Amino acid sequence: MNHSEFLFPKARYRREVKPENLVFNANLQEFSQKVSYICSLETNGKLSPEESYLKIKDLWKELKRSKKQLGIGSNQTE
Repeated sequence: MNHSEFLFPKARYRREVKPENLVFNANLQEFSQKVSYICSLETNGKLSPEESYLKIKDLWKELKRSKKQLGIGSNQTE
């Protein structure tokens, strides 16, 4: 396992394999990893609760924008 794999682990994708689903899954995993880092920084006093909230809120907006651009959840039957 190299340094990058340790810091940014990726889980296998087990749903319908379509390009937009794979891209969104990667975006979702990145969101999760960044939220984890922000939580750790806040817990250790490196970020204030307000800063942490705003950073996570911005990440959430990015994830929502990604979902919309990829067309995930619109007119899909699962």
